[in-house]
Amino acid sequence: MEEDFEFESPEEQKFSVDRYEEMLRNEDQYFFDTKAFESIIEYYTDKNELARALQVVEFATNQHPYNIIFVLKKAQLLARSLKFDKALEQLDKATILEPTNGEVYLLKGNLYLLKGDTEKAENYLKLAIDYADDNAEAYYQMSELYQLKGDYEGAVFCLKKSLEKNMENDDALHALSFCYDILERPDDAISFYHDHINEDPYSYAAWYNLGVIYDKLERFEEAIDAYDYAILINEAFVPAYFNKGNALVSTLKFTEAIEVYKKTFEYDTPTADVYCAIGECYEKLEKMEEARENYKKGVKLDPNLADAWFGIGVTLDFEDRYFESLHFYKKALEIDDLNPDYWFATADARYKLNQFEKSVYAYNKVVELSPNDIEAWLDFSSIYFEKGQYSEAIHIMEEAIKANPKASELYYRLVAYLFANGHYNEALNFLELGLDTNPEKFYILFDYLPQLQGNQIIVDIIKKYTSN
Repeated sequence: MEEDFEFESPEEQKFSVDRYEEMLRNEDQYFFDTKAFESIIEYYTDKNELARALQVVEFATNQHPYNIIFVLKKAQLLARSLKFDKALEQLDKATILEPTNGEVYLLKGNLYLLKGDTEKAENYLKLAIDYADDNAEAYYQMSELYQLKGDYEGAVFCLKKSLEKNMENDDALHALSFCYDILERPDDAISFYHDHINEDPYSYAAWYNLGVIYDKLERFEEAIDAYDYAILINEAFVPAYFNKGNALVSTLKFTEAIEVYKKTFEYDTPTADVYCAIGECYEKLEKMEEARENYKKGVKLDPNLADAWFGIGVTLDFEDRYFESLHFYKKALEIDDLNPDYWFATADARYKLNQFEKSVYAYNKVVELSPNDIEAWLDFSSIYFEKGQYSEAIHIMEEAIKANPKASELYYRLVAYLFANGHYNEALNFLELGLDTNPEKFYILFDYLPQLQGNQIIVDIIKKYTSN
């Protein structure tokens, strides 16, 4: 909501501020031109001394009563102080002074938006678009209003209009990517950013957002190229490094990703998220000491980063230090007890420590939170099967199939359990259901119970489904 004024130089500003403060000490009245007053207001505003800035506005208004600049300044300062109604009163005065001033209507629209009155906000923003000499900001604010209303098509239209007026509005470029994502129109987004780049090839924000779209489409190599262009144009743009690192991880290039993540430290203060990302790369490379070191740096910077606590646990688990790993899994769950991955790892560690009941509890949490996790259901059932508790293992597979009726792996595992429990006819029925779902995965049955390969009935049923 700040208007761009051409202020004095730092030396001139200091002279004006010193002279103004001298006037207050002497309890006198000095004359300042509008440029000097604007500079003094800017000085106190930058220091967040809003009361003093408002005091300067009062002096300025007394000396220049018909200058709309100071009415707008007062409204802006009152708005920053969250005194919206008083700010609107000032803008009503400004409207009387200049009924066609687009800046007044823009500020009014913003204030009503902050007050939650979208109807009045929209009316005033439309007036701002009509009256503003440069209505790029008015279109941008209108796009924010449409996003609040859930009208993303309208938001896209306004963002494009804003960018027609001001191609360098990076916020608009980022917002457009978000809107296209909500609308599930990635092809339109790609086309737009390519056109924008053709007109402004040095727009690092456009290259960056193009990379984000390719990322979501899992076109990782193209995403990496786009991020590289963004970095080439603006080597200090940290989000491009971070996203490039993530894209490299998606292509399993963990060593390269580590180097890219570390580049962020050259341009910004290290963050817990970056240390955690580096830790995950080392973990994938099975360099657990290095992974643990980075995870620890992450939790030191942000003790509430659950993934980093979890990562430490994973590195210990890998080294068969299950009891130690549980401490860190617990820390992660204290922060986020709705994460099924944390419960899955906890369940597995508990089972390896022969804490069967606690393992069952954790597995129940996993399948409750993530009922489509096939591996979780299979592992959950197997802890009963390995203990010879076939009925319980069968029951879990039946529940798993209810939640995932198209997952052939579950049928084949259930067949193995039913055979082991002597329920041959039922097993054959489920075998046919599994084959009907996906005949290509019949080997899963033999992987789990190799002795069934000698059962001629099973072999014949499988041939019936796989011979075509």
